[in-house]
Amino acid sequence: MPGSSTGSPFVNNCFKLVLLILPALLAMPVLGVGQQAPATTLESLVAAAQQAEAAHDYAAAEKAYGQAVRIEPNMPELWANLGLMQQEAGDIPMAIPSFQQANHLNPSLYVPNLFLGIDFLRTGKAQEAIPFLIKAKKINRTDPQTPLALGRAYYAVGKFTPAAQEFTRAIALDPKLGAAWFALGIARLNQVEIDARKMSVEAKDSPFAGALYAESLEKQARFKEAATLYRSLLDSHPQPPCLRSELGIALLRHRDQEEAAAEFAAERAAHPECGLAVLGQARIAIGRGENEQAVKLLQELWGRDHRFFVSSAPDLAEGLSNDAASTFVAYFSQQTTAVPNDLRDALLAAFSGGGQVVDDPRDNGDPGQPDAPLAAAPVSTDRRTAEEYYAAGEFEQCAQRLSPVVAAGHAERLRLLAACSFFAGDNEGAFNAATALDALQPHSAEALYWSIQADERLALQSLARFQQLESDSAKSHVLLGDIYHQLEREDDAQAEYQKALALDPGDLAAMLGSASAYLSNNNIEKARDTARVALQRSPQSPELNLIVAETMVAQYQFAEAEPYLMKSLNVKPQMLGHVHALIGKVYAETGRTSDAIRQLKMGESSDENGAIHYLLARLYRQIGDTKDASAALDQVKTIKKQQRDRGVKTIEDPDLSSLESPSGEVSTP
Repeated sequence: MPGSSTGSPFVNNCFKLVLLILPALLAMPVLGVGQQAPATTLESLVAAAQQAEAAHDYAAAEKAYGQAVRIEPNMPELWANLGLMQQEAGDIPMAIPSFQQANHLNPSLYVPNLFLGIDFLRTGKAQEAIPFLIKAKKINRTDPQTPLALGRAYYAVGKFTPAAQEFTRAIALDPKLGAAWFALGIARLNQVEIDARKMSVEAKDSPFAGALYAESLEKQARFKEAATLYRSLLDSHPQPPCLRSELGIALLRHRDQEEAAAEFAAERAAHPECGLAVLGQARIAIGRGENEQAVKLLQELWGRDHRFFVSSAPDLAEGLSNDAASTFVAYFSQQTTAVPNDLRDALLAAFSGGGQVVDDPRDNGDPGQPDAPLAAAPVSTDRRTAEEYYAAGEFEQCAQRLSPVVAAGHAERLRLLAACSFFAGDNEGAFNAATALDALQPHSAEALYWSIQADERLALQSLARFQQLESDSAKSHVLLGDIYHQLEREDDAQAEYQKALALDPGDLAAMLGSASAYLSNNNIEKARDTARVALQRSPQSPELNLIVAETMVAQYQFAEAEPYLMKSLNVKPQMLGHVHALIGKVYAETGRTSDAIRQLKMGESSDENGAIHYLLARLYRQIGDTKDASAALDQVKTIKKQQRDRGVKTIEDPDLSSLESPSGEVSTP
């Protein structure tokens, strides 16, 4: 998360804001003094403070304001300016009491409320910061730094959706505020993570969870596994729309063109509204060089719903050979080809997307200006219902008919609104509909599904905008590296982290990312060395300590890994199970069987391939507990079956033969 440093220009603007009030106040008699000499002294102190501030001599300015508040302790503006100078000098512990005194004397002043919020946030008291920042926002609704700071405070206490709302307000006030775009994207990704975790607990066996998992496999280029999982979900009800087309796309990316074509045809027969099926057929036609047929299909889609086409068209170019893509672009670019100009422009945009993280159909190409909205489809004058528009694949018209339903609170229509908005490229609308549905039905897998899908798109759009604004910053390269790392493209991730380190050799986020990528690539030595260098700058970092510990465990240095693991216990909650599992392994290898079992039990939630339960079974067997050993072994088999059902790789599954007797029971020692 970006820091909360204000920077001199921001402090100076606030300083000027306070100074506008001072001349009139200083012209008045000083309360309780009654003599002109003290007033002159006060004026001279303020003038001296202003001169010192202009010369960036903040210590001298602080001293002058310190003398001024002793002469006139009841003037809140003097205390606010004293706090600003202490702030600029980096003395936050002294600035906070000054701002508190100013706020006590006049709670309606903007600057004390703003900086009390910022400073409490910087000192780890985010919850205390929030009321001050809310008040500051009410006092001054034009300063983007206020919602930016409030968003960071919400983020710090784990309220990611309110944080995103504040970052969005900051961006509306200043579209060039790169820090807000970055923070918005990260907040949304964190909310996606929370919703995904909720889905894994409350609806892990639902087709909506399965579809999301299959999509994640596709992002890792594990297309065959994704196709296997999609196929297993086809007979489930209810299910996400266009599931068979998603299967077709996975097959297409796995080079199973004939099977993909069959799935797209079957989808169109059963669900003619599914635009993904038409898009898939067009993609196959382009790959075969059947460009006339491809254009015909794409014109059909364009005629249905411009917004669906613009938001989905980038998928046409993915995985397509350069020759096929070039030939198709040349074909539809010809003036003699019967392609409307707006459709031609949309296709050119889709095929020139290059390596963008995400394609935002509203992007006007200027990162410093708000996106120009797509021209809305004219509101239809016919009497078709939202359901009929959906059945015709006219998603924008469907969403327009349903938009008032968010307030009405009807679950079935909220489901339809979420789907229509998402397919029309209105991710905000889809997210809002999903949020409203979740409020009505807190355990709805479908609400989580649309929330995750829409929020992820919104996150990537925000991060893409940040990259446009700061295309060659260290932070931007770290961001790209993190995205590649999540997609398991470790070489690409490593290249981005190295670019970041070339710009800022001490960037801890880049060093952490680099060490993580090395570890994922099984380059143990590089991972350990990189993490150790970073630990010299941040010795208490739980993530860096965890990487060092993992490299040591991988090299059987169990005793040496233990102190690093102890420092890893402050990692994010979702990583804590993995830490306990590693501690359990260390204890098991150093003869502390009972402690090992206790730690492994705490780490059961992180067992993805059965290895933890396998080790538990072995340890239970060592102490003669055959009942728990058998239960642990059964759990290994369950995990393996779940992996097979989901199409997950099993090459790293533990070998159970050493634990089983011919009857299938766990052997006794």
